[in-house]
Amino acid sequence: MPDDYDKLVPDHRTIYKFMKNLFTSAQLTAECAIVTLIYLERVLTYAEIDLCPANWKRLVLGAILLASKVWDDQAVWNVDYCQILKDINVDNMNELERQYLVLLQFNINVPSSVYAKYYFDLRTLAEENNLAFTHEPLTKEKALKLEAMSSMCQEKYKDMVQLQVTNMRRTASVDNLYSPSRKSLVILS
Repeated sequence: MPDDYDKLVPDHRTIYKFMKNLFTSAQLTAECAIVTLIYLERVLTYAEIDLCPANWKRLVLGAILLASKVWDDQAVWNVDYCQILKDINVDNMNELERQYLVLLQFNINVPSSVYAKYYFDLRTLAEENNLAFTHEPLTKEKALKLEAMSSMCQEKYKDMVQLQVTNMRRTASVDNLYSPSRKSLVILS
């Protein structure tokens, strides 16, 4: 990586390319993208941090990782992401996932009403900007499936909480998540 990678603000094409690579390689769904956005906004709010050049990839990756596990029937394993992103190892991915859950306060439940709000907000945004958006309707069945799956995963992760809290460790290779506007430092390591 260039020395100034943490100072260069990525343009929308760079962010799109990063996400497209992950979604295409891992064969993730459009529904997973919506849940990714929900988790990303939650972590920014709960941890009171902003996206910045030094943290955006880790924050997006953490959201994608959890969203794929909660939504997709055949979740992508952490080791699979390591094959897609050659510069990260399984231990770092596992630690990223644990820390992301802590920052989310283990709130991975996505009620159908929240999913529907994001779905329709994204459709409106796409239409306003003349962007293509798949016209597959959001069914009640699909929204309820998401809510049930996220509730089930939330229960599963609750069991992990006690173990994670007592066994937290830090690895030096994981980037700091820094929010310059709020002057807060959060480490996902």
